[in-house]
Amino acid sequence: MRGAGQTSVFNSVVLTVTMQWTNRFIGFVSTLILARLLVPDDFGLIAMGTVVVGLVDMLLDLGVNVALIQNRNAAPAHYNTAWTIRLAQAAIAALIVFFAAPFFAQYFHDPRVELVLQLMAAGMLIGGLENIGVITFQKEMRFGLDFRFAFFKRIFGFIVTIVAAWLLRSYWALVIGALAGRCFGVFLSYHMHPMRPRFSIEKLKELFLISQWMLAKSIGSYLNGNLDKVLVGRRINTTMLGGYTLADEISAMPSSEVLAPLNRVLFPAFVQAKHDLTKLKELFLQAQAVQCLLAFPAAIGAMLVAKEAVFVLLGEKWLFVVPFVQVLSMVHLVNAIITSGGYVMLTLGKVHYLTIFVWVQVAFFAFMTILIYPDSTALQIAWLRILTVYLGLFLAIYLLMRSLKNVRLLNFIRSVFRPFVGVIMMTIGVLPIAEILDYPPVATLLLKIVIGLIIYPVVILTLWWIAGRPPGAESYLLGKIETFLDSAKKSPWVSRFLPKG
Repeated sequence: MRGAGQTSVFNSVVLTVTMQWTNRFIGFVSTLILARLLVPDDFGLIAMGTVVVGLVDMLLDLGVNVALIQNRNAAPAHYNTAWTIRLAQAAIAALIVFFAAPFFAQYFHDPRVELVLQLMAAGMLIGGLENIGVITFQKEMRFGLDFRFAFFKRIFGFIVTIVAAWLLRSYWALVIGALAGRCFGVFLSYHMHPMRPRFSIEKLKELFLISQWMLAKSIGSYLNGNLDKVLVGRRINTTMLGGYTLADEISAMPSSEVLAPLNRVLFPAFVQAKHDLTKLKELFLQAQAVQCLLAFPAAIGAMLVAKEAVFVLLGEKWLFVVPFVQVLSMVHLVNAIITSGGYVMLTLGKVHYLTIFVWVQVAFFAFMTILIYPDSTALQIAWLRILTVYLGLFLAIYLLMRSLKNVRLLNFIRSVFRPFVGVIMMTIGVLPIAEILDYPPVATLLLKIVIGLIIYPVVILTLWWIAGRPPGAESYLLGKIETFLDSAKKSPWVSRFLPKG
């Protein structure tokens, strides 16, 4: 039974990772095209609006989606109440953003922010109308439908944004694309799911009891991830904020594309195993090891190829973001270690631990950037963010061990040891290439990627073999690869290309 469960989770992870990468590839291509058509100032202006909208949205977010996923016996009344709460939240948030737009335009020293925010407020209200029933795609682990919903929303917004950018060559393309995506998402949600939610507050008290800590946690999480952008936009200028924001997105992309789909599958799986702590521990440690094994080289790899990748993919006008990509890649490395633990705490109802974790980081970062270093530059702010997340790492491990008491510190060390040594050796092998060889940027980029792809797995497999090939992420992934290859060989389409006998 345990093996069947793990196979089901693995198959779901493979499906979701594939779908997420397809979806994210569209976003990546969109970013590359827009970076060529627009200028950093355009990205910075939209980043200002996005930060404000996200902050107001988080201030009212009661986390009803999580509450519905956690409730295995949710009735239609729960969904109706959740939809009502979410719509009310969107309406209030939209009003706040609309009427506060002049204030934020003054705060960022840019009058263009006002109209951008007011149009974004309309988008918030439209998004609140989305069918709450689509949450069941994730809850019931129907990830094919979940992907199609996200994919079609993304591709529609992508097409509208690119066409608008080509015609307008202005930041308005990003606003128009976002509004179009919101509208299409509402239409698609009702087309794909038969649920027709109605206004209800029948389960308000029950959902609120679950969600009140989620609200505090959501606010803290948003500030933890965006306070640096607020400070950059206020202290420097729109162009620098545009570069900083794009650098943050680029540096997060490699590791997040591994972590996001994994956790989208693992959270429902954790919920199903919450009453069997031994099984939950086993599932968590497996996920933790796999995430570190894959996300470590992705994050460090982004740092190592930052200069060449930015030049080749974005163009010379974006080269000023290279130091930000290199620094912020180290921030996102921590996510590989703590993300699964956060979902375990959420599964066990320890939302207050997550709330403490994010708010401690927010308080420390605010203390350092506002009181200790009030004149810090954008790059110094990025370095202070590194310091914050690495201090937060120790708190996260401590809180997880308090939540899942059969997990020990040694488990964390084992999950990161081989990936940590692997990325160190990969860095030693890749870093000198640009200095030793005077190749064009494209050739240097490709050479760095190839050498990194050789060194990292060789080091990992060597260390695993020296350790006696213990059960873990390596054996798990190798076993799944072997199973996949055996299945592929039995495919009639593949067998035609294999030698007879």
